[in-house]
Amino acid sequence: MCGIAGMFDTRAQRDLANTIETMTHRLTHRGPDAYGIYQRPGVALGHRRLSIIDLEGSSQPLHNEDGTVTVIFNGEIYNFKALREDLIARGHTLRTDGDTEVLVHAWEEWGEASVERLRGMFAYAIYDSRSETLFLARDRLGIKPLYWALLDDGTLIFGSELKALEACPAFPRDPDPLAIEEYFALGYVPEPRTIYRAAHKLEPGHTLTFKRNAEGIMRTAPRKYWDVSFAQDATLAATSEAALAEELTARIREAVQIRMVAEVPLGAFLSGGVDSSAVVAAMAGLSSDPVRTCSIGFDDPAFDEATYARQVARHCHTDHTEQTVDPDDFSLIDTLAELYDEPYADSSAMPTYRVCQLARQQVTVALSGDGGDENLAGYRRYRWHLHEERMRGLLPGGLRKPLFGMLAAVYPKADWAPKVLRAKSTFEGMARDGVSGYFHSVSIFNDKLRSPLFSHDFKHKLGGYQAVEVFRRHAGNAPAKDPLSLIQYIDLKTYLVGDILTKVDRASMAHSLEVRVPLLDHQLVDWISTLPPNVKLRGTEGKYLFKKSLEPSLPHDILYRKKMGFSVPLASWFRGPLKARVRDALTGTAMRDSGMFDMQTVTDMVDRHERGVRDFSATLWSLLMFEAWLRRTQ
Repeated sequence: MCGIAGMFDTRAQRDLANTIETMTHRLTHRGPDAYGIYQRPGVALGHRRLSIIDLEGSSQPLHNEDGTVTVIFNGEIYNFKALREDLIARGHTLRTDGDTEVLVHAWEEWGEASVERLRGMFAYAIYDSRSETLFLARDRLGIKPLYWALLDDGTLIFGSELKALEACPAFPRDPDPLAIEEYFALGYVPEPRTIYRAAHKLEPGHTLTFKRNAEGIMRTAPRKYWDVSFAQDATLAATSEAALAEELTARIREAVQIRMVAEVPLGAFLSGGVDSSAVVAAMAGLSSDPVRTCSIGFDDPAFDEATYARQVARHCHTDHTEQTVDPDDFSLIDTLAELYDEPYADSSAMPTYRVCQLARQQVTVALSGDGGDENLAGYRRYRWHLHEERMRGLLPGGLRKPLFGMLAAVYPKADWAPKVLRAKSTFEGMARDGVSGYFHSVSIFNDKLRSPLFSHDFKHKLGGYQAVEVFRRHAGNAPAKDPLSLIQYIDLKTYLVGDILTKVDRASMAHSLEVRVPLLDHQLVDWISTLPPNVKLRGTEGKYLFKKSLEPSLPHDILYRKKMGFSVPLASWFRGPLKARVRDALTGTAMRDSGMFDMQTVTDMVDRHERGVRDFSATLWSLLMFEAWLRRTQ
C-alpha cells in the first residue's frame, strides 16, 4: 500500500519541487519503504511506497519504455498477471514483475477504458506527456481514497489524504457549511464533499481527466465507470438455496484466494463475528500453514468478543495473537483528529487503531471481513426499516404523517429502554417517507437536535440545506427500488465508504499495514446484489444465505449469536474519567470562537448527559471530535 500526491499546473512553467516534496512526505506513514518524485514543467508526481509485491522492482513513479507515460499508484491489482500476459501478447514490453507497470501499458492500449479491466482496490494517477493529460481513477467501492482540488490559480492538486493537500501553501482552508451539516447528521463527511469548500473526494467507481491546452487546464466532469447493479436475476430466483449457498461459498473462496498473494507476512483480523470468521475459515482452507490472526479484547465483558475470536482461532487452527485493551483507552482522541484530517465521529476508530497496531507487529498485509453487513443485509437496522416500510404501506401519507407526527411529539424519549419500546423514534420515522425515515434512523444528530445546535449565522450559511439530500441523491440513482436493496445501495454509497472504509484505511495506514477486503471484491458484490432480497434478510435473520453457506465450516454459536459490534463505553467515559475534558472542550474557546454553534444548546447537552437525564454520548463524541478538528486547523 502506498501514498500518492501530485500537482498539475496550468502555466506549465512553475518549479513545483519544494511543494510536491512536502506533500509527499506528509504521506510517509502510508509508504515507509521508498520515496520517489517525477517532475517536469507544470507537473509533479510524488509517491511513498509500502512494498508488498515485486519488492526489489516496481519503484514509483513508474514509466513506459520511452518515459512518455507515468503512473503513481496506491493499491493492489489482483488480476494483474492475466492483464500482463494480454498486454505482452499485444506487443508491450514489461520490465517488472509487479502490478503497477500494468497500469501504464493498459493506458497505452485502452486509454480511459483501461480502468474497467482492473480487479482490485486502487487510487492512481497517470500523466501522459504526449497529450498533456492527467487521469485520476478510484476503485469501484472506494476502498482506497483520493482527494483533489483545483486552486484559484488553475493548479490541480491531489493526494491520498487531505493532509497532502493541506501541505500546499495555496490551498484554501475555508470550511464547507454543507459538509458540517452532513457531518453532524452522519458522523462523517460523505463523498464527494470534504470539510473544505475547495477540496473534493473522487467518488468510488469514478475517473477524472484533466488536459492542458493553450487556455489552461481543461477537465471533464467525474465519469462513473461502474455501479453495483442490483438487477434481479430470474435464474437465481429459481435456484435452490443449497445451490446458491454453494456458489456463494465458491465465490468468497476465490475472492479470498486472489488476496493471499504477497511477498511479505500475511494474516487476518479476527473479531469472532461472522464476516471475519468467514474470511479466516476460507484462508485456512487455502493455506498449508496456520493463518496468522489477531484480535483485541476488553476487560469489560459488555464490549469483549475475544472469547469468540479464540473459539474461531481454535476451530481454524490459526496462529492467534490477542491483546487486551483497557476499556478506558481514550488517549487517542487527539491522534484521531490528526489521522482523519476532517471531523470523523466513529468511536470504534480507537479499537480499530489498536488492532491495526497489533497486527503490524506480526504481518504487513491483513485480510478483513469489512463489507459483509452492507452486502448481505447484516445490520439490525435493516429489519427495523422493513418493518416500518410495511407499516407505512398500510396508511396513506396524508394520514400517516400527521398521525405519527403527533404521536412522536407527545411520546417521551426513552433511550434507556429496549429498542422495541423506544416508540418515539419509531413514530418520528413513520411520519417520514422511506428514504428520510432511514436517514432519521441512522443520524447521530437527528433533525430536531441539529436545528438548535447551530447558531443563527451558521443556519443562514446553510441556506436551508439538509443532509437528508445525500440519501435522496443516491436513492434517485439507485438501480433497484425494493426497500431492502434501496437502503443497501444507500449504505454502499455513504456509510461503507465514508465511515467503515475510511476508518480502516487511516487506522491501518497509520501503522503502514495493508488491509485487503475480499467481501468487497466488485464481482462478488455485484453477484450478491442480484440475489433475491429474501435470501439476504429472512424474517429477523440477517445474512441468511451467508450463514447457511458457512454452517459446514464454522460453529453454530458463532454464526447465530447476537451481533455485538466494535464499540467503546462512551456514556460512562463522559460521566466519569472524561467528564471534565468534555465540558472544557465543548464549552471552550475553539467551539465558541467558531461562531457555528448555539453554545447554550451545547452546554445543556453536556449538563443533561452528566446528570443521566439523557444519553447524549454519541452526539457529544461527534462534538468532541469536531472540536479537536477545530483546534488542529487553528
